[in-house]
Amino acid sequence: MAEAKSGTKTAPRRKKKESAAPRSRGIAPEELTRDPRPAALDRLADSITRHGGAIIGSYRDPLGGHWQLLAGLPIEAVEPTPYQRDLSDAHVSRLADALDKLGRYLDPIIVVPSDEGRYWTPNGNHRLAALKRLGARSIVALVVPEPEVAHRILVLNTEKAHNLRERALEVSRLATALAGLDDRPERDYAVEFEEPSLLTLGFCYQENGRFAGGAYHPVLRRAEEFSGARLSSALATRRERAARILEIDAAVSEQVKALKSRGFDSPYLRAFVVARINPLRFKRGAKADVDETLERMLASAQRFDTAKVRADQVARTGGAPEES
Repeated sequence: MAEAKSGTKTAPRRKKKESAAPRSRGIAPEELTRDPRPAALDRLADSITRHGGAIIGSYRDPLGGHWQLLAGLPIEAVEPTPYQRDLSDAHVSRLADALDKLGRYLDPIIVVPSDEGRYWTPNGNHRLAALKRLGARSIVALVVPEPEVAHRILVLNTEKAHNLRERALEVSRLATALAGLDDRPERDYAVEFEEPSLLTLGFCYQENGRFAGGAYHPVLRRAEEFSGARLSSALATRRERAARILEIDAAVSEQVKALKSRGFDSPYLRAFVVARINPLRFKRGAKADVDETLERMLASAQRFDTAKVRADQVARTGGAPEES
């Protein structure tokens, strides 16, 4: 085998994440229901039965050993957390039709207690809506005693694949709610928020539901970091940043119109213009100040010369097409 040429750098190989050894974590089956249950779980069970629900059982989760209840709840007592994505009516209709044909409901939702006798579901909004559409009186749920689990909505919510818009809106709504509940530094919520760019894009989508966030996501993903400031203060900064991005997008829209007037017809025109005004596109791995980057993008968008654009340049463009 020939040796690599002297001076040639090779990319370091990523270490594969090693799997845990079998039977090395969690608790054994016989420990899943072993008493004593914590008093807080008994109080929650009493509250559920007092408000018209029924306890089916209790157990500890096999990984962390945390206690939770399996219960039947009055369907009118359950509602989605206020900061998750909007319902998809098409998805609800498909679920309702499938449940109706099968005649069975086999997938319990997760809920956490909110007010007395009321419950929030961080991962079952569509299933809940489908059952309500079918006229169901009750719903089976895993009741998790700790309300803060609902704040980990992005970790739990695997009911339907997210696109960028849904993820960003969900994260920004969650962050807004958390700022009023526990105003810790923004970076303390890195797991819940997944990546900092989603927060900024979420505020863009809140202002403009047709915003083409996919065109700006690569820039923000490279330049943004979680802030050490209190969440409320960090979110104020992100709202200002979102306003600047929408200003850039307005300038980009004018250039897209100019390209269309020249006869260009491509779903990637916006992505093409954004790529051309992106000052980071030739700076691989380089750190960048996000606000300085946006200022440069705005200036470039305003002076972009559509007369110099050739058809073959647009044809080579990939990335995110216009979003509906």
